Amino acid sequence: MELNEISYSSATPIDGYGPGFFRIGGDALHGPVCLTLNAATKWEGLDDLSIVDLLKGKVDIVLVGTGANMLPVPAPLRMAFEKADIGVEPMTSPSACRTYNVLLAEGRRVAAALIPV
Repeated sequence: MELNEISYSSATPIDGYGPGFFRIGGDALHGPVCLTLNAATKWEGLDDLSIVDLLKGKVDIVLVGTGANMLPVPAPLRMAFEKADIGVEPMTSPSACRTYNVLLAEGRRVAAALIPV
């Protein structure tokens, strides 16, 4: 088996996660967070529509990590993303973390809005 080192260039990947936190760039961030290429900000969760303005024009897709269980993205948030021409993919937060890092390594314009497990 051939192993290839992943390069994130100037982007900051998700290092890990645990109960109530995410580890990004060596720092533990507690509670829901929104991640972009090189920034991590607090997020108030699935009812917080301000995330759309933060991401508009900067990303093509946002991975919404809904915690330990997969939940649908509430209609107001989903419609706000669609209106801003941002694709939205709900999944569990562990899956969103892994997918975010893969897409980041591919150089994609991706964001992750994550609720901790």
